[in-house]
Amino acid sequence: MCAALAPMLTAERIARIDQVLAARLGSVVTVVEDTYDPRNAAATIRTTEAIGLGELHVIELEERFSASGGVTRGAHKWIELHRWESTQAAVAALRARGFRVFATLPGAPHTIDDVDVTTPLAVAFGNEHDGLTASAIAACDGAIGVPMFGFTESYNLSVTVALAMSRIAARRRAAIGSLGDLDDQRRRELRARWFALKIRGAVGILERVLREHPR
Repeated sequence: MCAALAPMLTAERIARIDQVLAARLGSVVTVVEDTYDPRNAAATIRTTEAIGLGELHVIELEERFSASGGVTRGAHKWIELHRWESTQAAVAALRARGFRVFATLPGAPHTIDDVDVTTPLAVAFGNEHDGLTASAIAACDGAIGVPMFGFTESYNLSVTVALAMSRIAARRRAAIGSLGDLDDQRRRELRARWFALKIRGAVGILERVLREHPR
């Protein structure tokens, strides 16, 4: 795919794709539960992608996760969005992949500054008014907080995600000694997908190449 599509991309665009791939962090994951505000949902997508994370897991207990397109500014194209009907299912799936899952909670015993980041980590955030459900907190491996020093008792959801995930991602990168951690297979898959996303009519081009050069 990349060989077929590369002639239609500038060298600068290919270099940019490779730069982002090299910094993609697959071992830190954002999880949000029952987020119903479209602007907050969109900001969560945009923040997650901008930090260089590859996945956003959304748990839809009552509210359908729906993002405001103008706020995402196209960021939704570059990350994987996983939808779940229960927090327990999401946590179980992440654990099966080697992640520890932490709830964000005021007064938690650990913070984003001292939680262990030597292994893959997922962080769960609740909705705009009620925070995480009790069952979600119970399903997680522990809880972490975001330090606050003023009278205000909580941040806006999108701000909390930005503060927490940027700090945890930076600490994880320092722990592994690399900006990114994708394996070669995953990097090749994403490179092909991103090439196609950058070219209008990529599917038709690939179909023509396959017809002309069948295996």
